[in-house]
Amino acid sequence: MCRLAAYIGKAIPLRRLLLDAKHSLYVQSWQPKELQYAKLNADGFGFGWYQPDGRTAVYRNPMPIWSDANLSDLADSLCSERWLAMVRSATSNFATSIDNTQPFKDGCYLYMHNGYIKDFNNTLRQAIIAELADSIIASLRGLSDSEYLFALLRQLIADNPDKEFAIIIKDFIAWLMTHINEDEALLNIIVSDSHAIYALRYAINGNAPSLYYLAEKDRLWIASEKLDDTQDWCAFSEKRLMIARLGATIQWLDL
Repeated sequence: MCRLAAYIGKAIPLRRLLLDAKHSLYVQSWQPKELQYAKLNADGFGFGWYQPDGRTAVYRNPMPIWSDANLSDLADSLCSERWLAMVRSATSNFATSIDNTQPFKDGCYLYMHNGYIKDFNNTLRQAIIAELADSIIASLRGLSDSEYLFALLRQLIADNPDKEFAIIIKDFIAWLMTHINEDEALLNIIVSDSHAIYALRYAINGNAPSLYYLAEKDRLWIASEKLDDTQDWCAFSEKRLMIARLGATIQWLDL
């Protein structure tokens, strides 16, 4: 399990999302309030953003976030209209390593997953591999269910180049529903493309992890736990996809 946060709106320094808030992602690494199945998020952290020319970039570290002496300077220096960030609590059998640390990126996509698929190695890994082109299989570096889920999503994108990304995410969930059967899967996912951030709170045969959003005039914040005491935070409904664009415009799609 992990804690996630994302932002879209007027450009802000990374510090605003990651460090400054009363209950920032940094604080959630060692003092989470709503974390299931763990007490700390000390198995790495990472963040992703879009550079001025539109290219994606990520910074990932398999060590606890509080151990990175460079973080404060990075958080002051990096500025973007979109951020995705996470602190990690590793699931059993998925080692603490740079390759298992999120966010993941591919082309214009940034991706994070909070949750797990029960007994993934024996239930769903081979089914996902059977769907993947050789080029996507060759790109896999880690062992986590999160990376394999992103690989499946990437394959659906490649197979449906003219389909809206929101509909591809709906197809992705439908595939999982068909293949998971009686097993438990917790599937809080935040992913972005060139135009928007997409976020969902979802579980199959289990209880979805917490997820909230705060919509301001021209900014939208998403987080596993409320970043501050502002009363306007709203809990995500389960099985609905949020589509958030610049200007804090929000659409919802039932999954």
